[in-house]
Amino acid sequence: MKKNMMHILPVEAYTTQEWFDLEMKNIFSKTWQFAGLAEDVSEPGDYISVQAGLNNIFIVKGRDHRLRAFHNMCRHRGTQLLRAVGKNKKAITCPYHDWTYDLEGKLISIPKQKEEFPELQGELHKCGLNLHEASVDIFKGMLFVHPDKNASNIMEFFGEVEPYLGPHIVEELVEYKEKGDEPFYVKEIKANWKIIVENYIDHYHLAHLHEGTLNMYDHAKAEFGWVGPHYWFYEPLVPDYANNVKNAAPYPLINSVPEDKIGAYVPWLFPNIGITEGESAWNTFHVTPLAPDRTLVVIRSKVMNVSEWEFTKQYTKSSMNKIWQHYGNKGKYDGDTNDPMASGDFMAEDVYACEQQQKSLKSPFFSIGAQAQRGEFAVSKFQSVVKEWVEKHINDE
Repeated sequence: MKKNMMHILPVEAYTTQEWFDLEMKNIFSKTWQFAGLAEDVSEPGDYISVQAGLNNIFIVKGRDHRLRAFHNMCRHRGTQLLRAVGKNKKAITCPYHDWTYDLEGKLISIPKQKEEFPELQGELHKCGLNLHEASVDIFKGMLFVHPDKNASNIMEFFGEVEPYLGPHIVEELVEYKEKGDEPFYVKEIKANWKIIVENYIDHYHLAHLHEGTLNMYDHAKAEFGWVGPHYWFYEPLVPDYANNVKNAAPYPLINSVPEDKIGAYVPWLFPNIGITEGESAWNTFHVTPLAPDRTLVVIRSKVMNVSEWEFTKQYTKSSMNKIWQHYGNKGKYDGDTNDPMASGDFMAEDVYACEQQQKSLKSPFFSIGAQAQRGEFAVSKFQSVVKEWVEKHINDE
């Protein structure tokens, strides 16, 4: 890579297993990690698991209605205890040797325990083989875990960015799903996780790549910056769309957002969770690194808690509205809608751009051109945060 003062990380940071392993160990294993929405674990026995760097962790609600988090491994041979998401669990039993723990993480049963551990006399929870604890907390309606059981308060990590988030009351919204219980969007992208983050926070490309798909937002009036390791972003609606938003928005407007505050709030919470907070939807954009060149993106969407009939009426008004017809999604190019650049889908446009960037990284001709000082400021700042975090923890060791 040719030297450029605004590009902090080398190509190797996006292509090698060595860098990937450093990030898993020194970033993702040492930060608060998004696990799901608060309603995912609403009743005693409900649980959800998530990969947090090198650690698989599950959250479970106990009989006392308290949320707890544990490392998802049996104390006997480290076998995974719980898979994905579940409801109404009475106890946690390892599938390998049937060691069983209660919802508070205490070991309560071992097959043939009297013969093998006669000294315990039914007091297995005192043997020091209870589940390893992790930390769990809620921030803006989202569940987060930290591999360290003594992690600092979540507000110490996210508190500085909270005033820059949208006024949406997330707990009043309900999840929108198109395919049964599946999230709104799931996609494995053939690109390094940092390329996807950089695309997400890159203001420069909005008016160019998305000139036909996100043209209802006034990109020239965008405001953005950093607080701690977190990025915040806001841009208003363009006047024509703003003046007709009640009829032109595709979904019912979120009523907790005052009219003068309507716009796109698009923060990035370090290291790997974005939130898109708009006029009619609130979304999580969760990035999970799978390999140096593969990343899983899951989007979950929440909308107003109104009847299906209200959604049908709003969609009908929107589709017939001349303003939406003008600002509705149009492809970058004309052609087959299977082509991501002609699809009229801004996510398809972004995925295409990210994958093409990843393909270029190993070319001997790859270089970084003169970057937009304002529009791509966030990209270089993000890279410096990644670099500082990795180096800080390497030095700690």
